[in-house]
Amino acid sequence: MAKGKNETKIAVVGAGYWGANLVRNYAELGVLGAVCDSNPKALSAFREKYPSVKYFSDFQAMLGERGIRGVAIAAPAEMHFSLAREALLSGKDVFVEKPLALNLTDARELHDLAASLGRVLMVGHLLQYHPAFIKLKELIHHGELGRIHYIYSNRLSFGKIRREEDILWSFAPHDISMILALAQEEPEYVMATGGNYLHRKIADVTTTHLEFASGLKAHVFVSWLHPFKEQTLVVVGDRNMAVFKDTVPWGEKLHLYPHNISWHDGIPVPDKKEPIRVEIEPGEPLKAECTHFLACVETRRTPVTDAKEGIEVLKVLKASQDSLLGNGRKISLREAFRKQDAFFAHETSFVDDGVQIGAGTKVWHFSHVLGGSIVGKNCSIGQNVVIGPDAHIGDGCKIQNNVCVYKGVTLEDNVFCGPSMVFTNVFNPRAHIPRMDEMRPTLVKTGATIGANATIVCGYTIGACAFVGAGAVVTRGAPAHALMVGNPARQIGWMCECGNRLDGKLSCSHCGKRYKKSRDGLSQASSK
Repeated sequence: MAKGKNETKIAVVGAGYWGANLVRNYAELGVLGAVCDSNPKALSAFREKYPSVKYFSDFQAMLGERGIRGVAIAAPAEMHFSLAREALLSGKDVFVEKPLALNLTDARELHDLAASLGRVLMVGHLLQYHPAFIKLKELIHHGELGRIHYIYSNRLSFGKIRREEDILWSFAPHDISMILALAQEEPEYVMATGGNYLHRKIADVTTTHLEFASGLKAHVFVSWLHPFKEQTLVVVGDRNMAVFKDTVPWGEKLHLYPHNISWHDGIPVPDKKEPIRVEIEPGEPLKAECTHFLACVETRRTPVTDAKEGIEVLKVLKASQDSLLGNGRKISLREAFRKQDAFFAHETSFVDDGVQIGAGTKVWHFSHVLGGSIVGKNCSIGQNVVIGPDAHIGDGCKIQNNVCVYKGVTLEDNVFCGPSMVFTNVFNPRAHIPRMDEMRPTLVKTGATIGANATIVCGYTIGACAFVGAGAVVTRGAPAHALMVGNPARQIGWMCECGNRLDGKLSCSHCGKRYKKSRDGLSQASSK
């Protein structure tokens, strides 16, 4: 690639420690078009060295630069999702340093967005582009190691210590990415343990154990409280063993160990052999990674470390984090993500065992779905919501913040519950007298709306498409399409299915629907 002759231009977002390396490499490739950082002082260090490059402290202004085709993001991890999303929406191809995002929902949104827009989305799992690792993959592919028994990886150093993420999220993504590339399968189980020595909520040392269906096992040990730097990957097969050390000179980075085990009188005897040095062509991995992204931008091919690969790494990281928080609890990836593949539950929410939740439903911060409850498809469960036990919620419902849907309450499809509205299920409660055997059921029928801070006294039915105004106290139920306001609530009119008030002829001026009175309130009149 001839320096300075390539028409493709790349912008680097984030001019810190690692961003500076991306700036250098894209400049050497002749494609550096812009550098963006919110701190003007961070940009000043590059102006003298790269005077022809454009500099921006405003991200949106940079995205408006017509000559930029690709964006390389090296900002803090918590900004990856928002920056990548904006760049994709602006029509740019995007490279994101690891991790792709901090949760699977955001990562999947980026994957789907890039696919729908036909954009390249690549994740910076750097060691997949290391010449020694590429050679190791070739050796395994050609059977030089035989059947792989286990993989061990460590990434150790003294510092650089972070506070925006723990050691697991800072160091382990590279190792997990390499292990998944060699295994060519997803782990069945993940376990992780660690220690928090400098900060009680941030792990400084972790050990992660992966088990695969094929029998392969892998271990990842990461620490930023180690007395010296060490980066080693050990792959043990039944024919050969391989060791990739990234902290030694180029000629010593990759070795094969043709050790084997022989059996004598039922006793295993190790047969040690001299290591064989594997010749590899020296090359900077980051330059290879940048070149690969540039080639994907120009040829529209899928990157080696695309968004799908980034999501697989995130799944292992999330399971490892859950195990770490659970004191080394064994996590089944199939079980952990079977539900999450169907619905989203924020990491601060609780979904009990024995709960059914439909595809597309989202359960947000600090909410709790108790056992025996059934929640339909494509529902939105807001913050600090409690559902159940044994509550039934239909498809397409929206339950806003601070709502409790108690046992005995049933919501049909497309019901809207406004913020802090209240359901009851016992008519005359006393703290010292148990009355759950006197519970009165409440039914909210399809399409009904209950406004903010309204109260629904138990034992009645809110009819289909009824509209309960904010702050109303409904003590006798509501007919279909009724508009209810006040305390106690009284009917003051009728509402259309579309949410607008009907006129005196029971017609909607907004959507044109016409209604007639029925036994339960209103029903839609047949069109002429």
